[in-house]
Amino acid sequence: MPRGPPPQIRNLRRLRAFLHIRSSKMEALGGYPAKPCAPRARLLALLMSAAVCMGSLYLLHMKLAKSRKPRDFYSFEVKDAKGRAVSLEKYRGRVSLVVNVASHGQHAEQNYRALQELHRELGTSHFTVLAFPCAQYGGTEPGTSRDIEAFTKSAYGVTFPIFSKIRIMGAEAEPAFKFLTDSVQQMPKWNFCKFLVSADGQVMRFWRPEEPIEEIRQEATALVRNLILKKRSEL
Repeated sequence: MPRGPPPQIRNLRRLRAFLHIRSSKMEALGGYPAKPCAPRARLLALLMSAAVCMGSLYLLHMKLAKSRKPRDFYSFEVKDAKGRAVSLEKYRGRVSLVVNVASHGQHAEQNYRALQELHRELGTSHFTVLAFPCAQYGGTEPGTSRDIEAFTKSAYGVTFPIFSKIRIMGAEAEPAFKFLTDSVQQMPKWNFCKFLVSADGQVMRFWRPEEPIEEIRQEATALVRNLILKKRSEL
């Protein structure tokens, strides 16, 4: 009886058959798989992808931050004496005199009465005083915001808005007030500094506490007059 091929030949045939089957399957799938990347190349690709993603996120963040940046005083939100959020947008279209106030300072009565007279004289349709209590100047505003509001109404007949107590100096400075001080490059040295803000929210002038109210009245009146004339021309 004839003997079969030796084991070496049989193994070689099996290997050829296996490779043939393997080749046929890969051709059916569209060719041989690509050679895997080296670990270093894969790491470099990952790092580059991460860098691109981080760069894109940073640019997006900067774009969003820029779009949210308040463009004027009336773009800010503050709190009223009861702690409720108030958008200063409600005062856009009016001239505002913004003041850091204190109820128990040496010149409190004189300033409050002068501010109330100006508020009444120029009319609330085109002008308003906006008062921000602050206790950072000599501790002359010790009460709560509600106490301050009630006291100024009863003692000085105040009808203009009294907002929540704020900080003007330091890291916790009220952003709306910081906008004022940054705009004029002036920091209040004491209570009753005054900032004149136009109807479109731009800071026009700054006065120290000792400067006469008559000068403030003249400039505020001129702004209000121009505002009225502008509104009439647009009718």
